[in-house]
Amino acid sequence: MSVPAFRRHARLSLVGVLIALCGCTGQQGHDVFTQLGNGHPGELFQTSVDRMATLSMRDNLQSLYLLMNKLYLRNPSQWKQSGYLDAATAERQIRQAIEQRQSLPQLGERRDLAALSYALSPEFRGDRVGAFIYAIGSMLITAHGGRTEFYMTDAIDPLFVNNAARNIEKATWMLGQRQDANGVLLLFSNEISEEGSNLSFAVEFGKIVARLDLLAQMLDERYRRIGLNYAQSLLLMNFLPVQ
Repeated sequence: MSVPAFRRHARLSLVGVLIALCGCTGQQGHDVFTQLGNGHPGELFQTSVDRMATLSMRDNLQSLYLLMNKLYLRNPSQWKQSGYLDAATAERQIRQAIEQRQSLPQLGERRDLAALSYALSPEFRGDRVGAFIYAIGSMLITAHGGRTEFYMTDAIDPLFVNNAARNIEKATWMLGQRQDANGVLLLFSNEISEEGSNLSFAVEFGKIVARLDLLAQMLDERYRRIGLNYAQSLLLMNFLPVQ
């Protein structure tokens, strides 16, 4: 079905819903309209999967911003290289760049995978925390078709969503392994020492991966060979395409 035809069908369906509501008893109609009033008007044009994708994106971005805050706390020297007055300002600007699909000056025109590879390379100079978070955020949005809210006329490719989850797993591993020429980690995150353990970064990244996996499964069950493709990609440590 073409997009214009689908939209006409959606409009007709909405008219049908409204007519059906008119046929309800007074109390039933009041209850339904009350439920609709408690949500966003746009929800009328969302299927259950659309709503799930929208909420998943919202929660994943919030997890990403939490990770950015924690990374700045663990790596206070990074925000000072961003050119902003403090960490809070740096976080706000990175968040704006992600949500408004703006480029990040220190990354040039790099986005999603290109930005992620560069942010985790020893050659990068600048605020590595901001670049790393921006790269993952832009990758997530790219994998979802460039949107953060989803409606009946939108289509999300479950393969790209699944690939985004796998890329985050790889990026998380690289975050804990990549070192500079002196053998010092490029960024400090999880910590296991005699004084205790801090695995909160791995936990939060795990939440993002779990949401992406669930969404991919809900979107389409046809990609049964994704696991094999992922295993093959691990041999080469290549990031998987998200568009």
